[in-house]
Amino acid sequence: MLRLSTTITTISLLVHAVLAVQDVKAFENGHSSLQPQLRKSFSERSLVNLAKRDGVIETSPSGSQYIWKLEDTYAGRTFYDDMRFFTGDDPTDGLVHYVTRERAFSQNYTYFNEDDGTVIMESDMKTKLNPGEKRESVRIETMKEYNGGLFILDLKRAPWGCAVWPAYWTTSRFDWPYNGEIDILEGTHDNEHNQITWHTYEGCYLDVSQKYTGTLVDKPENGTVQCNDDKKIGRYGCSAMEWSQASYGLHFETQGGGILAMKWDEYTIAIWSFFRAAIPEDVTAGEPRPSTWGPPSAVLSNTRCNITQYFKKHVVVFDITFCGNYAGNNYNASQCPGTCAERLADPANLIVRAPRSVPSSLD
Repeated sequence: MLRLSTTITTISLLVHAVLAVQDVKAFENGHSSLQPQLRKSFSERSLVNLAKRDGVIETSPSGSQYIWKLEDTYAGRTFYDDMRFFTGDDPTDGLVHYVTRERAFSQNYTYFNEDDGTVIMESDMKTKLNPGEKRESVRIETMKEYNGGLFILDLKRAPWGCAVWPAYWTTSRFDWPYNGEIDILEGTHDNEHNQITWHTYEGCYLDVSQKYTGTLVDKPENGTVQCNDDKKIGRYGCSAMEWSQASYGLHFETQGGGILAMKWDEYTIAIWSFFRAAIPEDVTAGEPRPSTWGPPSAVLSNTRCNITQYFKKHVVVFDITFCGNYAGNNYNASQCPGTCAERLADPANLIVRAPRSVPSSLD
């Protein structure tokens, strides 16, 4: 089936002594409210105690110490409560019509699976269409905006198969691309490798000298890849393809899915993925420590891109679309039969080829 079944938990960066508590689950992050002369004494007295209670101590590139403190969890029966349903046609020209919250629940496109505790999101898989007609589907986004943090998604299944284009990403609701976009999970058709992409306006570059395990999609020039979209020359952000065949598609699903983690601060935006059997113990223990995970799959560094300038006010987005600017344009390069619109028209193709689900929480 074409399903998204997910758990979302966001963890916000707590630097030094900033203890501006919003509630028992969230700490504000901040870097300038503490006077420099107070930092050392507070850190010695309190940071270790906080780490013992709430997590482990990490060290930033500047040498400052911090811990990760749970801020938000989207999970279970309440998963959709804090989500906004995007409605109407797909801005990326996919052959879908995104439906309202009421329509999604009435048609069982979105629901909580009581048997295994997963949240399900899926498209219409029953209606026979004429080629070129749009299929009903779902796109959701968090009501809350974020300016950084550690985001861990536990994903059991993601849609794959001919004509399918699912994505898990973050962006601003307004002024695209001036507040940036981060594509954490994206794939099309029968691909086996997840593609990670950053979209910005002019002036942000991916520094290829950083350590990462993925393969760049575009050829670097002078040690960098530009991250702004330029349709005239066919450039759509700066991207890296994950090396693992278990990062998207059939192999990702058959081994039970896994987690995707994004660490976003003023220094880098780094993304890791781990299939189910390789999830780090610190993550399962609820005390994530990215510094011990090894090189990320892809990383955007502040050495050639001002992170705080190009990325801000993001919501977390899930969507299932078909064909469109990506899956439609690369359809002929796939091993899929016929045309993308023809493939989409028959719902039997979706049931056989495109399951999608995400476990019931996004960390």
